Amino acid sequence: MADDATISRGVLADQVQDRLLEAILAGRYPPHSRIVETRVARELGTSQAPVREALRGLEALGVVEITPFRGARVRRPSAGELLEAYVVRSELEALGARLALPRMTDADLADLLARGEEMQRAAAVGDLHGVAIADAGMHGRLIEIAANATLSRVWRSLEPFSRTYLTLIVPGADARWTADLHRPILEALKARDVEAVVRALDDHFAEVAARLEAEWTVDAPAATEGAGSDEPA
Repeated sequence: MADDATISRGVLADQVQDRLLEAILAGRYPPHSRIVETRVARELGTSQAPVREALRGLEALGVVEITPFRGARVRRPSAGELLEAYVVRSELEALGARLALPRMTDADLADLLARGEEMQRAAAVGDLHGVAIADAGMHGRLIEIAANATLSRVWRSLEPFSRTYLTLIVPGADARWTADLHRPILEALKARDVEAVVRALDDHFAEVAARLEAEWTVDAPAATEGAGSDEPA
């Protein structure tokens, strides 16, 4: 059995990973920027060990890349990688809808609709990050209602990767367009029509993929070094 110290380090690494992912989503670490272990450890008041573990976790999600002697940098994946991820997410969320709708209570539906309203409020003031968070929350809540641990685990392995880059990196990202894209899904949910929800999700991901393919730039300029880049990784 693992000792208490090992368990504590594992929990701390998960917390550090969440904080780093939040910082990446907020744009604090743009694509290609370095994430310096010593700087993160100092900011969070921890040792470098959980930071290193957290970075490995983000590497597994495809959010960062770690190079020997150069440290960790935020990844900028190709359009092809993201398009592949959206094909898989579309199928996973269709399954999630089929599992979730028979279980969905009135309170669950109200929660999903509230997240849609939150997206609209954020879009009204041009808050793309706010839209992204509400967007991810809505999709995640649908998967949560499905109550299938395997589905949830697989879905979460893809979601941060695609959300990070589509919502914050793609040129011309449009908060209003993103929010409005969810209206058909929400209407189908209100009707409690499983097949309509599945169709709306399929259309949703097809539109997102088409926009990504049209607007993604092949070679974006590298970002400047991240905070604390004067230190060794």
